[in-house]
Amino acid sequence: MKPATSSTATSQACQIALGWGVIAVSVVVVTPDGLLELFDATTAAVAGALRGVTDRRGKGERAGQYALDLATDAAAVEVLTSAGVGVLSEESGVHHPERSVTVVIDPVDGSSNCSRGIPWYACSLAAVDRDGVLASTVTNLASGTTYRAVRGGGSTRDGAPLAVSGCSALGDAMVALNGWSPLHLGWRQYRSLGATALDICLVAEGALDGYLDCADQNAPWDYLGAMLVLAEAGGVLLDARGQELVVLDHAARRAPVAAATAALADELAGAHRAVLS
Repeated sequence: MKPATSSTATSQACQIALGWGVIAVSVVVVTPDGLLELFDATTAAVAGALRGVTDRRGKGERAGQYALDLATDAAAVEVLTSAGVGVLSEESGVHHPERSVTVVIDPVDGSSNCSRGIPWYACSLAAVDRDGVLASTVTNLASGTTYRAVRGGGSTRDGAPLAVSGCSALGDAMVALNGWSPLHLGWRQYRSLGATALDICLVAEGALDGYLDCADQNAPWDYLGAMLVLAEAGGVLLDARGQELVVLDHAARRAPVAAATAALADELAGAHRAVLS
């Protein structure tokens, strides 16, 4: 990544009529503060669309997709594209790739949890410019808990600064898993919670020490929002196979490893390569 550079732009207020109401957004918002405001508006649109879904177990258009995914995605993409940013969405792909900032979004990360009333699912948003992730927000849609981060500006949970646990040894660590490991890889304890973005944010706040994707199926929208939250809290996110994580390719899949320290990240990645590869 290149060194961070400042971004400025003028903005213009507009209103967007959605199925559940009218929402105001700003057009061409590329400053960090402007992006965070846009993310709040987008999350509100997602939450509003979700409230309108009467059957949360209703199926979508492809395997593993729910009708709630499509409803929330439509609301989010309308807000984001109207504000002048590009979009990479899990549900609908790429919109306006020519724009200088692309927002990578999973409107409902953990949609299976959402479909069954398990309160661990989130709207994850990450603004990517030519230097990497500029700003991000991850909001638990069940509780309202919100993680925010700005490149070089720290990260917060509901306004309180975040810091990782400092754990450096896998034998002392409590880790979250995506998927299933056929073998115990040496952690002290593990949890499988079902929403990657929120799981990584727990590492950022020190509640967990690490996160490991056992399925090699995480896409950019799963981890990019939480990636900046973790980095700004002092943690580490890397790919177990050494691949670049900041990508705008809808087909890209990665094996992200999140950890409180570089030493723990290396140990988790080594365990992944040795046992799961």
